[in-house]
Amino acid sequence: MGIAPTAHAESVDFVMLYIVAVSVVLLLGITATMIYFVFKYNRKKGHQPVDIHGNTLLEVVWIVIPTLLVLSMFYFGYTSFRELRDIPENPFTVKVTARMWKFDFEYPNGKKADTLYVPINKDIELKMESMDVNHAFYIPAFRIKEDIIHGKVNHLYFKPRELGDYDVACAEYCGLNHSAMYTKVKVLYENDFDKWLKGRE
Repeated sequence: MGIAPTAHAESVDFVMLYIVAVSVVLLLGITATMIYFVFKYNRKKGHQPVDIHGNTLLEVVWIVIPTLLVLSMFYFGYTSFRELRDIPENPFTVKVTARMWKFDFEYPNGKKADTLYVPINKDIELKMESMDVNHAFYIPAFRIKEDIIHGKVNHLYFKPRELGDYDVACAEYCGLNHSAMYTKVKVLYENDFDKWLKGRE
């Protein structure tokens, strides 16, 4: 199994697995405890309910542990979110224009394409705007999505670290042919990207 195509994808996968793992442990633990108590403290066996009101230790445990778990989920989720918002200095910037029903990409030298070509291991910033309705730029393999709002410029950042072709979709219903609004991100070696950018295939 190869590495994730971006460090952000790896972070998102970790957060997801962490939350699922905590949820499964809690589900199994609580369920097992409930079943155990049903049989262990069955009233038919002579057990009488015990008043636990005022048990400071129990109250501390069921407040502190859930709070720490929720804070840890927030921390990992927030640090992953900041990876997209803290754009490094001097990224390679591509202008993205969304319209019904396609994406157009314009490079700093004026070259235009309907497929997003980017060099590997380079900081990429997308400056995105819509010419009509609202759209959303979504790269599932990179675990990134950003709304493209008419009348506003939004930004999206990523740093690809695996060569390949990756699907790009509009993830916001934008009209009749929304389902056909697809393109690709092509991650190339830097020298191959430079040749493409200069017009030599």
